[in-house]
Amino acid sequence: MGESGQVVLVTGGSGFVGSHLLQQLLERGYRVHTTVRSLGNAAKVEPLRAMQERFPGRLELFEADLLNDGAFDQAMQGCEVVFHVASPFLMPEKIKDGRRQLVEPALAGTRNVVASIERTPTVEKLVFTSTVGAIFGDYIDVRDMENGVLTEKYFNTTSTIDNNPYHYSKTVAERAAWDAASAQDRWRMVAVNPGLVLGPSLTPASESGSLFLLDELFKGYFFYGAPDFSFTVVDVRDVAAAHIAAAEKPDAHGRYILAAPQMVSFLEMSRILKDHFPRNPRLPAHRLPHWTVRILGPAFGLSSDYIRKHLGIRFTVDNDRSTTELGLAYRPFEETLIDHYSAWRRQRKPAR
Repeated sequence: MGESGQVVLVTGGSGFVGSHLLQQLLERGYRVHTTVRSLGNAAKVEPLRAMQERFPGRLELFEADLLNDGAFDQAMQGCEVVFHVASPFLMPEKIKDGRRQLVEPALAGTRNVVASIERTPTVEKLVFTSTVGAIFGDYIDVRDMENGVLTEKYFNTTSTIDNNPYHYSKTVAERAAWDAASAQDRWRMVAVNPGLVLGPSLTPASESGSLFLLDELFKGYFFYGAPDFSFTVVDVRDVAAAHIAAAEKPDAHGRYILAAPQMVSFLEMSRILKDHFPRNPRLPAHRLPHWTVRILGPAFGLSSDYIRKHLGIRFTVDNDRSTTELGLAYRPFEETLIDHYSAWRRQRKPAR
């Protein structure tokens, strides 16, 4: 599949992942259409306008709401590849109504994108942005997988709207996309399933849950001690590169976990940052005892059930498909975290 002058669509171009994908596609010579919820949202659209100036005539912006039928038809015209990235990601403590905030936009948005693909004969491939959360519901679930290792062959069967609604929303959306892909033979689908996406943000107004999570660490919410939560992690730039590889490689198929083999905890992140920024008093130096988290967690929006299924649990990630088939070379996590933190500090400096 050629790249020079090829027209592709990226949904959710103002998001954390979407903006990096736009930039890399433009740098590789693609012509790109992208959708945002509102072209009137200056904070979210401004970085995309800057890309238009940097790559004149190569980036077109369209307004599209995930919940509206036919919203993606115009933006998809003439496109050969669709990267469906747009989908809300919120941390548990930010979720008040799982169905309205997460499930409806994820599932309806996927169905609307697929319906537009069916009406657009030029489209040959859908690259679908899923998550490792469509593979497992809670960390404790991975213990029941073969050798306790996370691999692509599993689907999340434990999440519901009430229990881990973000993972549930991505699971039902990915399944809907696979069902649509298998019901026809004109276009093909590849799914990428990243872990917690970190790295420098190109769009400061992004509402991604991964940015919110690190905000809590950087702002000192855990200065008294780090809760023993660990995360599957991947650099946003590597996620963007994996999307492009999934589109360009003819043999790419199925699902690809995007994450480092080893999980990283809050305390490990803090220690890396302290090595580079030793005078930052907001970063925790110690790990909180588990009993403290069990008592205090509910006051911070974490249920006792969530704590039981995640606290202190780590597992190994099998990312072999992403490295051997997509050719992905993962950045060192230290580089990802330092770049993430440095961008966070720059974007919060008051304008002079």
